[in-house]
Amino acid sequence: MGVMNGKARVIGAVMGGLLATAALPVAAQDAGQVLTDADYRRAEQFMGYNTAPLLDHAVNAVVWQDASHFWYRDHDADGDHFMRMDVAGGTATPAFDHDKLAAALAAATGKDVDAAKLPVTGLEVADDGRLDVAVRKQHYLCDLQDKPACVAADDTETRKPGAEKTGGPGNAPVVESPDGKLAAFIRDWNLWVRDTATGVETQLTTDGVEDYGYATDNAGWTHSDRAILVWSPDSTKIATFKQDQRKTSEMVLVGTNVGAPKVERWKYPFVGDDDVTMIERVIIDVPARKVVQLDMPPDQHRSTLCDDVSCSGGWEDVQWAPDGKTLAFASTSRDHKQTWLRVADAATGKVREVYHEKVPTYFESGNGAVNWRYLPASNEFIWFSERSDWGHLYLYDLASGELKNAITTGEGNVTEVLEVDPESRTIWFRGVGMEDGRNPYYQHFYKVGFDGGNAQLLTPEDANHTITMSPDGKHFVDAYSTPTVPSVTVLRDSADGRIVAEVARADDSRLRATGWVPPTPITVTARDGKTTLYGMMFKPTDLDTSKKYPVVNYIYPGPQTGSVRGRSFTPARSDHQALAELGFIVVAIDGMGTPWRSKSFHDAFGGDVGDNTLPDQVAGLKQLGERFDWIDLDRVGVWGHSGGGYATADAMFTYPDFYKVGISESGNHDNRNYEDDWAEKWQGLEVVDENGDSNYDAQANQNRAENLKGHLLLAHGMMDDNVPPQNTLLVVDALVKANKDFDLLLFPNARHGFGEDSNYMTRRRWDYFVEHLMGATPPAQYKMGSD
Repeated sequence: MGVMNGKARVIGAVMGGLLATAALPVAAQDAGQVLTDADYRRAEQFMGYNTAPLLDHAVNAVVWQDASHFWYRDHDADGDHFMRMDVAGGTATPAFDHDKLAAALAAATGKDVDAAKLPVTGLEVADDGRLDVAVRKQHYLCDLQDKPACVAADDTETRKPGAEKTGGPGNAPVVESPDGKLAAFIRDWNLWVRDTATGVETQLTTDGVEDYGYATDNAGWTHSDRAILVWSPDSTKIATFKQDQRKTSEMVLVGTNVGAPKVERWKYPFVGDDDVTMIERVIIDVPARKVVQLDMPPDQHRSTLCDDVSCSGGWEDVQWAPDGKTLAFASTSRDHKQTWLRVADAATGKVREVYHEKVPTYFESGNGAVNWRYLPASNEFIWFSERSDWGHLYLYDLASGELKNAITTGEGNVTEVLEVDPESRTIWFRGVGMEDGRNPYYQHFYKVGFDGGNAQLLTPEDANHTITMSPDGKHFVDAYSTPTVPSVTVLRDSADGRIVAEVARADDSRLRATGWVPPTPITVTARDGKTTLYGMMFKPTDLDTSKKYPVVNYIYPGPQTGSVRGRSFTPARSDHQALAELGFIVVAIDGMGTPWRSKSFHDAFGGDVGDNTLPDQVAGLKQLGERFDWIDLDRVGVWGHSGGGYATADAMFTYPDFYKVGISESGNHDNRNYEDDWAEKWQGLEVVDENGDSNYDAQANQNRAENLKGHLLLAHGMMDDNVPPQNTLLVVDALVKANKDFDLLLFPNARHGFGEDSNYMTRRRWDYFVEHLMGATPPAQYKMGSD
């Protein structure tokens, strides 16, 4: 790797010529401009790690300890304060003595601990009354009474049952039973449990072998040692699967080090493979150590919501009956167009098909969560469907599979069902687009009866609402904000939304004192000339309307999410405002084909992922250029990461006269080089005709690389186990063969997000836009994150 003016470039015959590129139009006002370290340092002050500490009393997450108490982290100029709220009194007090805990943690870890900056990431009360404090992945049991002391929680310590935690053999993750007495984990492809009180281990399965084991977590792009399973409510049974990946393709990554390279190899299914990973569903009777295989063929490794059988660390498409005698689960076809709801007898393994839905594009059971519910007590189930062009809930008869009634109707989507009370026959859910005249991405909270009718709005404020419900469902904490107004956090009554107490009101005074300004929400019209699109625009805080500014289009095309990434208040969105401070207008637009709107909106480029929302991005930017004289449409750049990296290269190849500079990071440039589930959901199963032509040819960036005219920087981590680096190397090879000039930045040991190399990537991104889009000279080798 050579170095030229502080900018690392890959040079040599293999990577092609990278230095000479066609000259681009540059506004006279920027020509010859030299940016200094001071310019970059000022821009860096708008990065999240500098702005977030300046926002006071922002409480966007709380942790319920029981139905009557929750804790949260408050923050102000004096530091962090862990508070405990009493629901009955509506009052908050310190959750513990911060000075005592800091001293106790310092003694236990041998490291200095600042009481104003405690490294606490989790907090519970252990059964013996001690504080169970999480410090990243390590837990400490702390007694803060007469002689404050913390001890590291080892594998035999009893902790409250909950989500997956670390503590199995070899530090493998374990999944605790609801009663907290057992912890399940994987060892040598088999499932084991450990008694949390005595440490005694019991092997539950014996026939698991390599690549054909129990509860294994591997979707290709994600692979870990955690166990994927669901305990029955009475802690006597486990629903899981035996995962067959013996014939599944492999991924291989080769590390960079002195001496023999370290090779990573794991099972990775690809689009078009005849054999992909399959699961054989089983129920394990834990006391009897008996494995009951469900009476059905092997199932696809799929979810009704995401591109993995596990979406959020659990197994969301599996639900036990309260008595543990039956198990409901949803199966999804390989192409995601069909979903079946089935019920299994836990004792015999007999399976009954209850309901089947088939859709033209892809089925999803929600936006933010799997929304179907199993209600055996009333012989019913709740189903989510987008059949009306909107995501709604429907009530069905469990015995016949027949529709009883629609629960929600009209425009707008149910996004997440958070609570279902079978006794009162009430559902609490988050939804979008149900209120006229409001941003269709703002989430609100509602309740509705099983029999339907008008859903009751529980959060009337015109803002985006983040909800955390109490364990008994009687209260919820609501943190609401907009992109321009910081959050207000309140405790509400679930019956009517009445505010019980104000928890915190965020204050952005210190943030604004630095010169910070919020982004500007924008709307433009989509490619079809009629659909309204929503986005954000970031401008220099010293905007001079007499000047012309180059434009940077930040893009993430979805289809599983969009470019804006949420409508709540945040002090920073990526490096958008920081980049704007250097003299750019940064624009992010959620184009057609992204979620949260209607089904038809989301389907805009189903079966054609190469669309990448680009027609909407170009249309929107042109409208902004007509609206604002200070936007220079002769200097438009684009950048994105992962799917955004894919879209960036596509933009440079498909619209070479519009986009002049692009920075493509970690892109999935040909989805045949990505794991099967994601691409087959959005593009469809691969079909190859008699001439060898594939329906995936049009989505492959290397097939249009010869169209490149402007400056393109490709970047990838060579140990990226999400989007393998071969994706970018396909484009490199095509550009070399087309005799095109481009830039390439490879991080030898980086994963998908670049990790410790991310600051360097940010600096190179700034340099690239400053030099090639602005036409100015960046400072030499500025070091991001330095004091």
